Amino acid sequence: MPTEAPTVADLDEKSLLARIFPRLGTPIALLGPGDDAAVIAAEDGRTVISIDTLVQDADFRLLWPSGYRTSGFDVGWKCAAQNLSDINAMGAVPTSLVVSLTLPGSTEVAWVEDLADGLAAAIHVLGATECSVVGGDLGRGREIVVTAAVTGSLQGRTPVLRSGARPGDIVAVDGSLGRAAGGLAVLESHEDYAALIADPTAENLALLELATSQCRPRPPLASGPRAAESGATAMLDISDGLVRDAGRIASASGVAIELNAAAVARHAEPLRAAASRLGADPLDWVLGGGEDHGLLACFPADSELPAGFELIGEVRDGAGVTVGGQSPQTIGWDHFGG
Repeated sequence: MPTEAPTVADLDEKSLLARIFPRLGTPIALLGPGDDAAVIAAEDGRTVISIDTLVQDADFRLLWPSGYRTSGFDVGWKCAAQNLSDINAMGAVPTSLVVSLTLPGSTEVAWVEDLADGLAAAIHVLGATECSVVGGDLGRGREIVVTAAVTGSLQGRTPVLRSGARPGDIVAVDGSLGRAAGGLAVLESHEDYAALIADPTAENLALLELATSQCRPRPPLASGPRAAESGATAMLDISDGLVRDAGRIASASGVAIELNAAAVARHAEPLRAAASRLGADPLDWVLGGGEDHGLLACFPADSELPAGFELIGEVRDGAGVTVGGQSPQTIGWDHFGG
């Protein structure tokens, strides 16, 4: 008979950590794991810091209605990506991650090792070359919760805030829009994920690619510092939807943002076939879908946009966000539904 896979309840904390940290590579830190805290260099005396959490059945499902099983690699990758993206949105470069894991005793050790692999892979593939996991915490609970705090260096630059946009600025975006939302729709649908893999038609492959965008987003990490150096007046990462996050810049800056309807439609068009199959409107994905973790930034009107950015709107006097002069019906994600 096959032996059961070991779970975290079969190990003590020291043994589990011994399974995790070798998979994360050598920490880039003055002092890494092993003491009560890590020590990170602050190049210019300032540290940018952020924190984010992934909660089972709120931010991911272990088993989706489509039949897709979320791997530890997926969760590790997404944890890294969303935290690195927050540092990027300040115009900074990520320097360290500390990760807290809350795990049910029934969690397989292999799943946790896979999570460590996903963290390491995302840091490497996304290009966070000055960042590593330098410590963390383990705890036991009823569901999987992954929380990471990330630090970053401004490298002498002024941080780009949400509050600097001015009437007359142009609004630009770098990264994908709507793809992660489309992927969430695929995972939540009753499309048979295994059948999509078994029948790799162009249409099925498109659905699989969207699902990957949800599980393993690719924020454009080189673009935050590049935007800061190009004079960005305001910036944030698009985590809760284009309209909601544009509204955050508008509110913080005391301005209105007009999104160009034709530019929004260009992002929606490649998603149209998948949306039609799933009974969705691709414009809803583009306007309200988050988790692609692209960048939304404002620049002075006469600016040459840095590589990767494309014009998507303009800043005006007033308040709120409009699309083609109209108030959008799709707003975006809010954890508490307000």
